[in-house]
Amino acid sequence: MSDESQTCPKCNSPYGYQDGALWVCPECAHEWTLEAAPVEEVAVSGPKFLDANGVQLQNGDTVRTVKDLKVGGDTLKSGTKVKSIRLLDDPVDGHDISCKVDGFGSIYLKCSVVKKDS
Repeated sequence: MSDESQTCPKCNSPYGYQDGALWVCPECAHEWTLEAAPVEEVAVSGPKFLDANGVQLQNGDTVRTVKDLKVGGDTLKSGTKVKSIRLLDDPVDGHDISCKVDGFGSIYLKCSVVKKDS
């Protein structure tokens, strides 16, 4: 690997280029420094998605909300069942779950406001 390009630690694109002190991936827009942890360490210590009770969440899980949430002009009531969640590697405004809720459509939730449904 030459000094002119680096492999992106996020998407493994071989086209990373240097921009000042940072390296930038033109495919996923990820920025990193060469002092960053190796890819293997990042994968092992990656984000853990824990619900309000500290239980590990996984893609496809069914969860229930633990409190009333304002969504748009409506309220998503506590105990609402949410099926087939999708966990986000890159949170959107602090929300790390993408899902669809009947009557509300596609929304984002935080792990801290849901509990895994048994």
